Amino acid sequence: MNKAKNLAFSYSFLLPSYILTIVLGIYPIMWAMRYMFYDYKGFGTAQFVGLANLERVMTDHQFWDSVANTFVYAGGKLLLSIPLALILAVILNWKIKGRNLLRAIIFMPTIISTAVMAVVFFTIFNSYNGILNQFLLKYKLIGSAIDWLGVDYAMLTIILVAVWGAVGNYMLLFLAGLQNIPEDVYESSALDGANKFQQFRYITIPMLGPVMQMIIMLAIINALKGYESIMVMTDGGPIGKTNVMFLYVYKLFFPPAGSTASTQIQEFGYGSAVAFVTAVIVGIITILYFYGSKRMSHNE
Repeated sequence: MNKAKNLAFSYSFLLPSYILTIVLGIYPIMWAMRYMFYDYKGFGTAQFVGLANLERVMTDHQFWDSVANTFVYAGGKLLLSIPLALILAVILNWKIKGRNLLRAIIFMPTIISTAVMAVVFFTIFNSYNGILNQFLLKYKLIGSAIDWLGVDYAMLTIILVAVWGAVGNYMLLFLAGLQNIPEDVYESSALDGANKFQQFRYITIPMLGPVMQMIIMLAIINALKGYESIMVMTDGGPIGKTNVMFLYVYKLFFPPAGSTASTQIQEFGYGSAVAFVTAVIVGIITILYFYGSKRMSHNE
């Protein structure tokens, strides 16, 4: 009896989490799964259309353009943020003066609201009166203002903003991994004549393997589902150059007020189908990464 009481008491602490998971996680997913087979605009009667929404997704060029944009955005973010985070973690793991302050400064963007961060960067990169253009023009580093959020530079700009917001979090995880590597290993290798680069190549990188796999997995998922800063800075423009998958889905459920574009009409049914396909794409990439990283671990 006491064992059952203790078990019930323990599960009572988990009950709020279970309720929140069901209400905010499982129920919305089931709701979306149901409406992906219906033509439903958010009002009136939902009409059953079978697989018509999924067939429409397969031929929706704007959606597949957003998929391509997502891969460019995610790839750029990963290629810049992961190496930079590792380098910063290695440097700030050394016994240098003020390293705790530097760690806090680099980590700070991680806890800042994404929307607030995006508004700040919008004022920096604004083409007409942005701080960056004013600075470059003042010191004659450029001849005319650069349209940082225009067709040519918009994707690069949002990638740089994403890197700025993510690198601190990954740096902290790398630091945790570095501090679990025994100092004796480095001391022994130094006695054998290994220099700093050799220690980094043959000791630090291999021993950070499990941590790096976790960080890359988190980075992939976060990059593929990121859209908040893009929505604030460019809203997917110009002409869809920065429109990513989750932003496309968001606009189908919550179209901008006053929009008359066909892709921005509230469509719960079609939006649910697009969300399902998006989840499948993210799931496939995740599985492929798990399979690839597992094989690499076994080969080592």
